[in-house]
Amino acid sequence: MNATIFFDWVGSLPPVLQAVVVVIAFAVVVAVILLLVDVAPRKGAMYTWIRLAMCLIVPFAVMWFFNSWYWAMGVAVAVGALFFLLDYRSRDGAGYLIQLVAFMAPAILLLLVGLILPSIQTVYASFWNSSGKTFIGLNNYLWIFTQSDGITAVVNTIVWVLIVPIVSTLVGLAYAVFIDRTRGEKIYKILVFMPMAISFVGASIIWRFMYEYRGPQYEQIGLLNQIMVWFGGEPQQWLLNEPWNNLFLIVVLIWVQTGFAMVVLSASIKGVPAELLEAAELDGANAWQRFWSVTVPAIRPALIVVLTTISIASLKVFDIVRTMTAGNYGTSVLANEMYTQFSKFEAGRSAALSVILFILVLPIVIYNARQIKKQREIR
Repeated sequence: MNATIFFDWVGSLPPVLQAVVVVIAFAVVVAVILLLVDVAPRKGAMYTWIRLAMCLIVPFAVMWFFNSWYWAMGVAVAVGALFFLLDYRSRDGAGYLIQLVAFMAPAILLLLVGLILPSIQTVYASFWNSSGKTFIGLNNYLWIFTQSDGITAVVNTIVWVLIVPIVSTLVGLAYAVFIDRTRGEKIYKILVFMPMAISFVGASIIWRFMYEYRGPQYEQIGLLNQIMVWFGGEPQQWLLNEPWNNLFLIVVLIWVQTGFAMVVLSASIKGVPAELLEAAELDGANAWQRFWSVTVPAIRPALIVVLTTISIASLKVFDIVRTMTAGNYGTSVLANEMYTQFSKFEAGRSAALSVILFILVLPIVIYNARQIKKQREIR
């Protein structure tokens, strides 16, 4: 097949040229898709001829790439029928619905295959045993809420979602207020936002070095323990001592998410009308009253977005826990426990944990969507 020849050829190139060829090929595919999306709904003889050319070029390209007449004929029929319907229906200004369906179909198909069907399969699997051959009803869910591992994962997840969004938002808001319009504002914001550019695994490795422990007889390489030694204290096993080790893990996500909160809230604060602040100042309101009575209500939509977004990130946190403690010492959360049970070939329990995680995330997503809808109605 020409596709195999093409990929073999790409594989024979130096790594730098491979990247260039892949980027060019991707750009060509995107350009063709954009051309089809832009041309297909338009009226006129010129666009009709373009559509006709596409009906010939696309099948020939498929035939050359896959070296198969069957693929070429199938694609030709599909593309020709699609463009014919679009062209025929759009002559009299009709056909908007069919155009909408035609161009949303790929996205709907991807959502169906990549999200909806796996979700249904996961819910179905949560009612069966590990082998998937015996229906056990709610036993997997009962195990989660009756065994120490499941209860610990649920409780820790709730602790994460209660602490991380509130603290990250408050700290990000404080940064946004105090850094706003100060000298060196851009530099300060870059420094605060920088952790957001680091992956969770990278951030976890950085903080593992912060919490690193060695015995009192050794030289400390962890920053916190070295500071403890400098002040005459004993080094501590920060990630082993329950329940405080959960708080030390939570600090990592707060550190990462604070930059996101600061950027969003800073942009929202800059959008508060100066007239409102001036009117409040003329009425005798001090700086705190202006902030609490004018600025905060004005940025409420941004606060909701930040809180809900960080809440979802807290509910599905996995990388930090897995990298720093692997869920040991009472630090496991739902996502980590889901992975742990699946690695033990307990697919039913893993599916039940994922369903519980979905149930916890769903209200936040619905609330966020409703708030966005209300803001659109106000505008």
